[in-house]
Amino acid sequence: MSSRTLPLLFINLGGEMLYILDQRLRAQNIPTDKAKKVMNDIITTMFNKKFLEELFKPQELYSKKALRTVFDRLAHASIMRLNQASMDKLYDLMTMAFKYQVLLCPRPKDLLLVSFNHMDAIKDFVRDAPSILNQVDETYRQLIEMYTALSGGEFQLIRQTLLVFFQDMHIRVSIFLKDKVQNSNGRFVLPTSGPVPCGTQIPGMIRMFSCTGEEVRRLQFPSGGGYTGALREGSFQMFGERVIKLGTNMYSVSRPVETHMSGTAKNSAQHRPAHQQC
Repeated sequence: MSSRTLPLLFINLGGEMLYILDQRLRAQNIPTDKAKKVMNDIITTMFNKKFLEELFKPQELYSKKALRTVFDRLAHASIMRLNQASMDKLYDLMTMAFKYQVLLCPRPKDLLLVSFNHMDAIKDFVRDAPSILNQVDETYRQLIEMYTALSGGEFQLIRQTLLVFFQDMHIRVSIFLKDKVQNSNGRFVLPTSGPVPCGTQIPGMIRMFSCTGEEVRRLQFPSGGGYTGALREGSFQMFGERVIKLGTNMYSVSRPVETHMSGTAKNSAQHRPAHQQC
């Protein structure tokens, strides 16, 4: 198991949580200033300097129970309140969304691009709050420093660690069921088509070489899928196009989400003083 997996797990799950909360705040017509305060408070807590210093230390993954506790506290780091059922649905959707992204990653290294997609969106949430923006930028630098120099094998170990963490989670999510990417038993349907990973070729060709390295024969075989050439590689720097779409906000278009704020949450967000934190 990789001791470098925890930061990626936390940041990606946190990004998914923020997508869902943002969608719910907009759907319930929470005033813009109150909604911004909710998001800013949660992001400030998520990127707390001392917490991240501990998070980025090489260590085993938290247990499922411990990680759930972390996100319970994070979701309530603002004036917003979720009841137990809403928090359960929120966490289920977060975990299944990131599990799907891990499964679909073309290469293990692309987990970092998925993380950067989440980070880019989080940065956009706080674009009008310079102090919080600095916290997010510092986390970019930590991610780049820790992960960009890792080998493909080390990223494969990180991916395997994540898959082991998620392997017993087969929660059915309405969005995935409607999109037919999840079966009724909670298992995901993985595509056998689309672009191949960057740096690889479309399957379906066997090339044979002589002992001198000269190609002497080619055989074609059915690959069983409709594959296309690889897309260009995304940017692994703080800025740039990521190319890969995994980890972007799937709620940016209007669609129902199986997570709901409690009635008291909406009222408290509207009526409690903006400076109050719980």
